[in-house]
Amino acid sequence: MTGELLASIECEVRGWSGAWKKWDENGLGGVELTGYRFGGSPIKHAHDNGVADFRFPKAPYDELIRDGQAKPHPVGFANVVSYYVREPEGVPGAVKLFRMNYERLRAHESRG
Repeated sequence: MTGELLASIECEVRGWSGAWKKWDENGLGGVELTGYRFGGSPIKHAHDNGVADFRFPKAPYDELIRDGQAKPHPVGFANVVSYYVREPEGVPGAVKLFRMNYERLRAHESRG
C-alpha cells in the first residue's frame, strides 16, 4: 500500500473516539502491518502491500462476501475478510470496513 493511501486511512480511523494505532504487529512473510484498536480490541489492520484485513462475526462476514464488498482472507482464517486498496478510490471501502468493526466494538463495550 502506498504511504499516501495508508495515511488517508489512518487519518480517518485515528479521528474516531478511542481508536489508536498499534505499530508492533508483524505480518506474514515480512509484510508490515499497521494495526488499529479500540480500547484493547483490534479494529484490525492494513498491510503495506495494499491489503486490509478485518474479523467479523459470521453474519456480517457472510454478507460482505456475498455482496462483493470484501473477499475471504487468502490464508482462510475463519470470519476474516480482506479488502484490497490499490488506488485512492479504494480508500473509502477500507474505511467503511474499519468503521463497521469500530462501531461493533463500541456497541459491545457500551453493553459491557
